Amino acid sequence: MDEPPPEYENPMTPCVEPDGYGGYTPATALYGETYGEQAGSSGDGVRYDQGTQFESPPTPGGNRRVTRSKARGATAPTHPPPSVRQAAVTEPPRKRKAGRKPHVEIPSEDESSLYNIIRNCKSSMTNIVDDWIESYKVNRETALISLMQFFINASGCKGRITPQMQATMEHVTIIRKMTEEFDEESGEYPLIMTGQAWKKFRQNFCDFVQTLVKQCQYSIIYDQFLMDNVISLLTGLSDSQVRAFRHTATLAAMKLMTALVDVALTVSVNLDNTQRQYESERQKTRDKRASDRLESLLAKRQELEENMDEIKNMLTYMFKSVFVHRYRDTLPEIRAIAMSEIGVWMQKFHANFLDDSYLKYIGWTLHDKVGEVRLRCLQALQPLYASEELKGKLELFTNKFKDRIVAMTLDKEYDVAVQAVKLVISILKHHSEILSDKDCEHVYELVYSSHRAVAQAAGEFLNERLFQPVTDLDPGKTKRGKRRLPNTPFIRDLVQFFIESELHEHGAYLVDSLIESNPMMKDWECMTDLLLEEPGPHEEQLDNRQETSLIEIMVCCVRQAATGEAPVGRGPNRKVTSIKEVKQANEDKQKLTEHFIQTLPQLLDKYIADPEKLTNLLAIPQYFDLDIYTTSRQEASLQQLLAKLKHVVQVQQETEVLETCAKTLEFLCSEGNAIFTRCDVARSTIIDMIVSSYKDAIDDWRNLLMGEETPNADEIFNVVSSLKKVSIFYACHNLNTWQLWPTLFQDIKDVQTDEQSLPQEALKYCIASCFYSIMWGLKHVEHTMEVGGSSNAKGEIEELRNRLDNFMVAMQNMIRNSPHQVIKEESYISICDLLVIFSDQLGTSNSSILCDLVYEPDKTMQMMLNDFIQMYVFIPEQDSEHDEHRIEELHKRRNFLAAYCKLIVYNIMPTKAAADVFKHYVKYYNEYGDIIKATLSKAREINKVNCALTMCVSLSQMFQTQQQTSGRVVRASEEFYSLKELAKRFALSFGLDAVKNREAITALHRAGILFAVNSNETVEDPLGPPPNLPFLEILTEFTNKLLKQDKKVVLNFLDRRIATGMPSSRGEDWQPLLLYRNSLVHGESDQLPVTSKRAYSRKRKDVGPIEEEGHGDDGDDAISDHEFPHF
Repeated sequence: MDEPPPEYENPMTPCVEPDGYGGYTPATALYGETYGEQAGSSGDGVRYDQGTQFESPPTPGGNRRVTRSKARGATAPTHPPPSVRQAAVTEPPRKRKAGRKPHVEIPSEDESSLYNIIRNCKSSMTNIVDDWIESYKVNRETALISLMQFFINASGCKGRITPQMQATMEHVTIIRKMTEEFDEESGEYPLIMTGQAWKKFRQNFCDFVQTLVKQCQYSIIYDQFLMDNVISLLTGLSDSQVRAFRHTATLAAMKLMTALVDVALTVSVNLDNTQRQYESERQKTRDKRASDRLESLLAKRQELEENMDEIKNMLTYMFKSVFVHRYRDTLPEIRAIAMSEIGVWMQKFHANFLDDSYLKYIGWTLHDKVGEVRLRCLQALQPLYASEELKGKLELFTNKFKDRIVAMTLDKEYDVAVQAVKLVISILKHHSEILSDKDCEHVYELVYSSHRAVAQAAGEFLNERLFQPVTDLDPGKTKRGKRRLPNTPFIRDLVQFFIESELHEHGAYLVDSLIESNPMMKDWECMTDLLLEEPGPHEEQLDNRQETSLIEIMVCCVRQAATGEAPVGRGPNRKVTSIKEVKQANEDKQKLTEHFIQTLPQLLDKYIADPEKLTNLLAIPQYFDLDIYTTSRQEASLQQLLAKLKHVVQVQQETEVLETCAKTLEFLCSEGNAIFTRCDVARSTIIDMIVSSYKDAIDDWRNLLMGEETPNADEIFNVVSSLKKVSIFYACHNLNTWQLWPTLFQDIKDVQTDEQSLPQEALKYCIASCFYSIMWGLKHVEHTMEVGGSSNAKGEIEELRNRLDNFMVAMQNMIRNSPHQVIKEESYISICDLLVIFSDQLGTSNSSILCDLVYEPDKTMQMMLNDFIQMYVFIPEQDSEHDEHRIEELHKRRNFLAAYCKLIVYNIMPTKAAADVFKHYVKYYNEYGDIIKATLSKAREINKVNCALTMCVSLSQMFQTQQQTSGRVVRASEEFYSLKELAKRFALSFGLDAVKNREAITALHRAGILFAVNSNETVEDPLGPPPNLPFLEILTEFTNKLLKQDKKVVLNFLDRRIATGMPSSRGEDWQPLLLYRNSLVHGESDQLPVTSKRAYSRKRKDVGPIEEEGHGDDGDDAISDHEFPHF
């Protein structure tokens, strides 16, 4: 079965005491008949059948347990009750008291102890081990005690093993004694401590264990003293309830087994050599045979066989006594160690360990709840599957656990998913018949994963499955006889895969998954041949969809090859590009430029009538190395390209095509290139054509209107088309030289005078063109000032300011009066962007003359912009049959909100202008929560008090809205609950530092109290509660943010504003007041709110009481600065 064993769901620590490890015992007792056979095999050598191979191993139940109570002398029953098994869970490390320094020094007074020598490691590990061996030869009892003391100290224990303890106590008793000496308050021990020194110690610890066995492999490990005692001690420690003992001993035991595996391999090699020599000697004739040599070889072979048997017995015993219990330990680090080492044993000593009876432990642990353990399982399996020699022994395991491995490719831990994909690749190579088509499709989809490492691993799987070169495959010839390149069938398959995946907007992700592992992604000639060359006699013609997909893939390959950058959303946020990557990108850019300089004009000519293909193809020159045009004498190809661009602008009307064309022309006209002059002339020619077309169309339009004629469809199309091209090219190129402002702005003015005007789409492009005209004007002014000084720019600044003022007035009129929503939206965006660009940041530049261009929004404009977002942003989402349209509309509304919030964030409009935005925080959290949250955060950075008061305004506005809707606020209503939820979100946004927010929180409470107790209306019952009193219940959400002393101040402020001793003050209508007062009073005995260390380090005057009782009422209304003069 491929499910984990029952105990695995809640892995526990079976603290058992295996028979015979309680002290020094002879080898026959330690490695007796019980563990004489290989784990998982029967005595007669019969293998388990498939039904029993992967059963859960039995947990020893009749053995004695070592518990803390026993260690302290308490008595325990011989057979523990059933509940003990569940209770025997590793004790979590106790938390340290605040302020206590980490326990990083393990006391060991003897600096010459083995622990200190290895921790400091001033000499090589071989020398340290050799010195210990010499001491062992002199006095093995003393040397053994020092080795045992090393394991105790390495666990972080203070206890010391004395010769008397070693002579008179069993290892179980010694471990109990050491448990009593353990530091109960510390959860620290060397293996888990952080820092470079402890990381080095961990490595030294492992090296020491392995070097010790290596240096002792020819004699000492067989003396039936050292290994028996070490194995007995480590087995006992690995079963300890103390995590430090268990962790350290398990690591030592597993490394000891790994070292013994190396010894077994050496003995195996020597045994094979001796057997071969013996057979060779025995086959000699009697007269040539050396009888003494034959006897010595026979004796040597017998000795090696005995050594091999003893090592196997050690390995089997340790496996059953340590590994079988620790692979499901409660501590994930211990489980990870077990999985790492069993993989090493299987790889090195596969004759003994690569068996289904051992593999099942890895299979079960694939279900581990901790990602690191699952990762170690996969890493252990990886080299096994990569070996051609071992694949036969993995067949049953693969059948049992293949589904789990495939499912792990979707693991939530990305490192695990990557390793799982790599393992599936190995399975595909060696057991391809086991993977079904569904399994492969499961991995195929991961090439579109947002995590780059997972996607690239899936790309390697795709290469292995679909793109393996076939030596005898003929790629064919084109119609004119040109031989197809070898990658041709693979590129056809890639295109078909892209089409069938139905994720056509993510071509860049597919390319990124494959471009580093498959050279066909940069085979430009093969791709363009498929597009340009006519198919041969035995080839299929690419259909329209295949051509579109191939062009998209090709352009994505060009983009990534030239820039070396991963697609947006997949690459790392901050990646420092290496010199090698930069060099590779430059080489790729040079190669693709050399190829597409000649082929791109042909491609443009072929697909001139297809906007989708044309848009992609026109982007290719943006990734050229433009110097190659001159260095390779390709001026004729450049002229061809420029002519094609002009033709595209002339015949195409699609927005995306024209935008890409304008950007490509902008790149070609980059100053400093050798081809700049030629390209600049071509740009002027293209713009002359666009402007001439626009002037002709607008003149015809105006003549028709003057003659009171109605324009037909062609005339409307000409005006819209010409204005679209003007606005698109205005975005990338300075068209102010052509003096288009007067005629463009005239059309906008005509709309305001109610004269017959342009179609709404044409008017939209007209507004955009005027916007870009102002932007280019500012850029020109800044350039003029840099070159010739402020005196030359004075006239230009006056003209630009005049245009800006006129345009802003016109845009405000558009928003108020235009019947078309698209015009209102364009006007709104233009105003918001210009307010940011012409904000007071212009006044901070070196020249003060630019201050004349600063434009500040008045209150009327602020209200108008606020009304716009309330009308077009915070609206219920309409059900749409097409998800794509719904997403586009949401994206557009998010842009509108972001444009408004930028005005708050950049301090162009006061914080209180955001009150109507903040009140929608909860209701529209899914749509705009991130934008509003960021605005809240930035507003708090500007002024904490203003931000807090703005929150209060938002809450009070929603409260008043509820009053107007239902006449009175019903505290049990859903609307009131949502208001409380909004207040709770606002309170959470202040964070934990109460001192830092002290002034802001207090101001919010005072403002809220004033709103709650004051009433502008005539109250029928003078003794009744104020109409806004339920608002105090909303304020209770902010009470826990007040400091203890400020609660008293707020309480006094409340009591002076409203009397609580009235007869009716205990009625239901007065409950909000009682709730609020109780929250202030009860908090006095509460613990102080969490405050930052920095806040407490301020001077006394900064954290003094906001208002003391007895100070007059003069400052009651002075709750903020100039933003909130009347609240």
